[in-house]
Amino acid sequence: MMFRSILRALPLRCQLCHHTLVHRHYPWCETCHETFPRIPRCLHCGLPTPYVTDSCGRCLNSPPAWDRLICVGGYTFPYDKLLHRFKYQGHYWLAPALGKLLAEEIDDPAPILLPVPMHWRRRVMRGFNHSTLLAKALAKPLEAQCAPDILKRHRATRQQQGLSRQSRLSNLRGAFTSKGTLPKHVALVDDVVTTGATINELCRLLRKQGVTQIDVYCLCRTPPK
Repeated sequence: MMFRSILRALPLRCQLCHHTLVHRHYPWCETCHETFPRIPRCLHCGLPTPYVTDSCGRCLNSPPAWDRLICVGGYTFPYDKLLHRFKYQGHYWLAPALGKLLAEEIDDPAPILLPVPMHWRRRVMRGFNHSTLLAKALAKPLEAQCAPDILKRHRATRQQQGLSRQSRLSNLRGAFTSKGTLPKHVALVDDVVTTGATINELCRLLRKQGVTQIDVYCLCRTPPK
């Protein structure tokens, strides 16, 4: 009901090509939707591969801290444009459509969705946590529970963008805490995963609490530079 209400309130023009929307399943037109890039990826790390595989050579050599990563695509057009509007321009009404797009890629979802937490100062400055909005949008189509209060970012850290992988890891060490009882299977939800430093630190925390399967649901997965 809420999703349909939001759809009815969406603008009448495609958010990408600006043509009039005939069918309002998404805030972009069907023509643009058909051009969304779909490339094969490793189901473990989520990075591009020549064909879909459970684990690529990179994962066999150095396995990620998580067990499975599902994404929609890389941080390229049109995903980068939509995410920039959603995250930095306050277009939070894009969350249901982006969540629906991601939900279509997920089979056997985790029962609990854990948004990547944001420090309270940064959340106040932005006005919302984009990962929480995305996780809430995912919860309904996946028939899962969104639990935004379990993970906390108790220490403010520098922006990850522009830092080396080693700097990202040290920047995040001990930045997160968790509370409450968790099932054996959970999913972390974020907008973009690049080096995976934030996800790795959260996985380390969750493993200590006895979680055995950690999925990652993100809109974009990009290789580190």
